[in-house]
Amino acid sequence: MKGRTLLVLRHGKSDWTTGHEDYHRPLVDRGRLGSRKMGAWIKRQKLVPDMVLSSPAERARATTVTACKAMGLPLKSVRWDEQMYAAPVEDLLAALADCPKTAQRVMVVGHNPGLEDLIHYLTEGRLEMPADGKVLPTSALAQLEMTKEWQNLERGCATLISVTRPGQVPDELAAEAAEEVEYGPVPDYFFTQSAVLPYRQVGDKLEIMVIASRRGTRWVIPKGVKEPDLSLRDSASKEALEEGGIRGQIDDEPLGHYEYRKWGGVCKVAVFPMAVSESIPEDEWEENHRERRWLDAKEARRLLDEKALRKLVEKLEKKLGKR
Repeated sequence: MKGRTLLVLRHGKSDWTTGHEDYHRPLVDRGRLGSRKMGAWIKRQKLVPDMVLSSPAERARATTVTACKAMGLPLKSVRWDEQMYAAPVEDLLAALADCPKTAQRVMVVGHNPGLEDLIHYLTEGRLEMPADGKVLPTSALAQLEMTKEWQNLERGCATLISVTRPGQVPDELAAEAAEEVEYGPVPDYFFTQSAVLPYRQVGDKLEIMVIASRRGTRWVIPKGVKEPDLSLRDSASKEALEEGGIRGQIDDEPLGHYEYRKWGGVCKVAVFPMAVSESIPEDEWEENHRERRWLDAKEARRLLDEKALRKLVEKLEKKLGKR
């Protein structure tokens, strides 16, 4: 009997700040990016499923739609199943049992703890826990192989082949997938953004941290769209942790602003100085596929892509009395 493949995809990171009840909680930008990455990775690995079983909760629905677009899989291949919302193992197994016997590769999209419990059930006693204790963080994808039919998935019947996290997938894959999809106009709030200018003082020398852009072609600073329910400063702090893997003290007011063109308009970025106190370990950093570097201020000004941003580094030097 030819082996069957089960792909288990947890929904992307969702937005807890909207005030929506759990079922209707949407994805944040990072959640959409993670979903697109995993869809592109599935396509690259030639693992596109025959069918998809998805929870219809908003964060799972958006994950499924985004991943399917990146895979080039039509949504008619998706079965939206209410019993998969916050489902225990028993309900997930029941949903899989409804798959046709001819389906060789199936993907389920849903929620923890049910998805992790399903993986534990199918791989009983043969699952090595990651160092951070998370089998399936948001947007992560598990690939399992089993010889049993979908109607007879017994405890311990599967072998875990891999667990892939979005940080392990190059941004270029997501960018390529995005270019193949037509998107409508972006919301107006996308054009208001915030960033941190990370710095530390080593002796009498000022150092600036820069990170590689998503495509790895430029040097930038952590920035992103201002979340509608966050202040510019709080949004900048969030981007510092997600894009730069850093924590620290952020000034109350921005050092200045710069602008750049995107999405057919002009994005205005508020830049907050950040005295970095901690760089989180690589394996805990959400975007550890990027490179981050500490540079003296002169070298940072040379490498940073935006002219206006280079001037803000000079302004920070003067503010800190380092020139």
